[in-house]
Amino acid sequence: MTMDSSLNAARRAREIQEAPDRAVDVLVVGLGATGAGAALDAASRGLSVVAVDAFDLAFGTSRWSSKLIHGGLRYLARGQVGIARESAIERGVLLRHTAPHLVQAYPYLLPLTPAVSRTQAEVVMTGYRLGDALRTAAGTPRRLLPGPARIPAGRALALVPAVEPAGLRGALLSWDGRVADDARLVVAIARTAAAHGARILTRCRALTLAGDGARVRDELTGSEFTIRARAVINATGVWAGGLVPGVDLRPSRGTHLVLRPGTLGPLRAGLHVPIPGAGHRYALVLPQLDGRVYVGLTDEPVDGPVPDVPEAPESDVSFLLDVLGSVLAEPVRRDQVAGVYAGLRPLLAGSGGGTADLSRRHAILRSPDGVVTVVGGKLTTYRRMAEDAVDATGLPAPRSRTARLPLVGAAQSGDGAPLRLIRRYGSEATAVQDLVARDPELGRAVSGETTMAELVWAVRHEGALDPDDLLDRRTRIGLIPEDRAAALPAARAAFTLAD
Repeated sequence: MTMDSSLNAARRAREIQEAPDRAVDVLVVGLGATGAGAALDAASRGLSVVAVDAFDLAFGTSRWSSKLIHGGLRYLARGQVGIARESAIERGVLLRHTAPHLVQAYPYLLPLTPAVSRTQAEVVMTGYRLGDALRTAAGTPRRLLPGPARIPAGRALALVPAVEPAGLRGALLSWDGRVADDARLVVAIARTAAAHGARILTRCRALTLAGDGARVRDELTGSEFTIRARAVINATGVWAGGLVPGVDLRPSRGTHLVLRPGTLGPLRAGLHVPIPGAGHRYALVLPQLDGRVYVGLTDEPVDGPVPDVPEAPESDVSFLLDVLGSVLAEPVRRDQVAGVYAGLRPLLAGSGGGTADLSRRHAILRSPDGVVTVVGGKLTTYRRMAEDAVDATGLPAPRSRTARLPLVGAAQSGDGAPLRLIRRYGSEATAVQDLVARDPELGRAVSGETTMAELVWAVRHEGALDPDDLLDRRTRIGLIPEDRAAALPAARAAFTLAD
């Protein structure tokens, strides 16, 4: 699939030139997970598709998640059984069929400290068991997602030695899905859509939107053109109201801290840390494949204009450090936080309460002139959101087939390649490794274990158009500013080496 799915500057230029020539069935605006998913859903049904984004693949909310592919346990605790069931089903789709190279199960501990009462522990374990029942109902085998258990203090400390041992009664162990990289998931979705004929056009801003198309500007050249379409899907997330009047959103900011490898010592599991006085809300300690650790996340309303790249205030950082410190033997200091990022959830406005109380259910809205807008939801359920959006266009087409459609890299294992590459590229890992075999200079590490070969691959096949794409989305080097600055010369050189 690699050749047909390859996204690069040459393909983009050619498809921009072709875009105004004839009307397409579906125009998708926005190339986060849901927009890329809608492009794939429509294209795999045999519809002609153009998908545009003012910036890059996964530029907005889709790259700022916790990297969890979760079964909706939090929603189950709130009595939102439908959302929880949908999450469990979609988690199983990713684990079993569409992205097993990018999504696997990972263990998490809830330490039973003196602050967690025995009653609270029993309530949480009951929730875990109900979540496991949802796993069964969703058809996800236990070999892919083990069940919950209560473990003794000694085993808990062996998994996460950083936990304060004094007064520890053990821990509750649960499992959930984890994506290797949310931005890479979006790239895989977009490339799979391209392999099915969708035209994926980044750096193309929709200036005006109507039910029969859009006026678009190529942000690299400044040229404008019109794309005509039988149906239009607005999948721009928190920016949806800027293109379609009447879309009433209440964005919520989710902030994460980025810790360097080793800051919390060896981690063989993540953590669920209860937030005092917040009911069923938890802070999360989320170990990553590159050794970094993310700590999140907040849920704060955002008022006023929506920024292109949200910033996390110091109040969020202090809050997360305080909650994290409540379970650690040695609290993390502010100067040990290597990076911070924040994302905005596109929540539908509700009546009263905070954003934490707003439903995560997605919604499909139709404007008077026929534009279909999809908002709400979360990363785990992107595929279902995309399917519903394409269904809502009313175009005659077969039913969605994306629940069993493997994404790029998922078809087979990358035999012989390092596990780190297989977890990021799946069956394409050997092709990335072959670049080094042909040119050993490409095996040079750029940051951590990321090599020049991966940057060159991203330019040739993953649609990276500038160093920001490489550092901030095709890799996550840019989450730590110092690492980003050190890798910038290599990112610039990758475009010359890719020619």
